[in-house]
Amino acid sequence: MRNVAVLLTFTRQDLIDRYSGSVLGGAWSLLMPLVNILIFTLVFSEIMGARLSMAGMQQSEYNYSLYLVSAMLAWNCFSATVTRTTTIFQDKAGIIAKVSISLRTLPLYLLLSESTIYVISMVFFLGFIVLIDFPLSWSLLALPVVFVIQQVIAYGLGLIFATFSVFLRDIRELVDIVFKVWFWLTPIVYVADIIPDHWAGVLAYNPVTPFVDAYRDMVLLHQLPSLQFLVVTTTVAGVTLALALFITQRLQQDIRDFI
Repeated sequence: MRNVAVLLTFTRQDLIDRYSGSVLGGAWSLLMPLVNILIFTLVFSEIMGARLSMAGMQQSEYNYSLYLVSAMLAWNCFSATVTRTTTIFQDKAGIIAKVSISLRTLPLYLLLSESTIYVISMVFFLGFIVLIDFPLSWSLLALPVVFVIQQVIAYGLGLIFATFSVFLRDIRELVDIVFKVWFWLTPIVYVADIIPDHWAGVLAYNPVTPFVDAYRDMVLLHQLPSLQFLVVTTTVAGVTLALALFITQRLQQDIRDFI
């Protein structure tokens, strides 16, 4: 119970500290992603909107906005969780020395913080969907399941990177670069069928692509994720988490000594 109270306190403080002193406060957590989404929409809506119509989606001025936001909100949460967790042990070195909390548990507050922002963003997104009279379906009830699987993977990856970044500081910069490239290798902004054939294989081996497709299937096509997708991704999440917990546990004392 003590660890739970500490994590909730850290989560609350993280949400408060992000924009403390600013006039709009926590509203920036929503405004910054919205600005990025608006830019992509203005730049790509005409081209990608036509592609979506060719792919069988009903012609609508909001097609591309729905296509983009349904994937980008999840990507923003995933990438922020991993990249922020990567530096958690250096960022909280002082707290680690003072508070009796497991190093495997500490990054959970970042997971909770980023997930909270995602949930708030999704509420606004669903409100927008209702506002434009786009149909909702029961398939959305599966969205939390997919999101939890995604975040377990994000937590596992972040914890692995955080452990090794204590001993090799270049990892934090490497992770940042990888995620910038990874974003453009994932069909978030663009439609997958515009990719040349010799690059199509990259998308096939991109582990985030099935998640992006699953979110869009639930929101836009009103389809549930396939059983195969759920089994494979749950297995990957379990293996990633188990590996992360094992590595951090084995190196926990070394981490405390090194920082």
